[in-house]
Amino acid sequence: MVFEMTTQVRVSNMAEGRKWYETFLNKEPDFIPHEGFAEWELIPGCWLQVAEGKVTEGNGPLRLGVTDISAERERLMQHLNMEKFEIHSRSKVPVKWGTFTDPWGNRLGFFEYLDKNEEGKQRKSIVGLER
Repeated sequence: MVFEMTTQVRVSNMAEGRKWYETFLNKEPDFIPHEGFAEWELIPGCWLQVAEGKVTEGNGPLRLGVTDISAERERLMQHLNMEKFEIHSRSKVPVKWGTFTDPWGNRLGFFEYLDKNEEGKQRKSIVGLER
């Protein structure tokens, strides 16, 4: 039975990577076990690891669910000087989504539920998350 997960991205410069991911995630790391490595718990039991090392080509994207994808895009454009990424939608797909890369080439993205009632159900089902 799977009860927790981690995923890892690599950055060539840990100081720059940590700063970038702190801004991206709007919080400091939850765990720094040693130099060149930091972890953020995104939701209970779901961890993003940022490690200093050789970047893996073609990974991802790791997409994070957000309540307002347009607002998040604007925040990243303002605080991380990112270029505007396209937001996509498709008939019969219950979310809209966008993909972008960090400065090291890791593919990331966001998605937002189109049906806000469904979004609310999903948020509550994740260990009672009410944020």
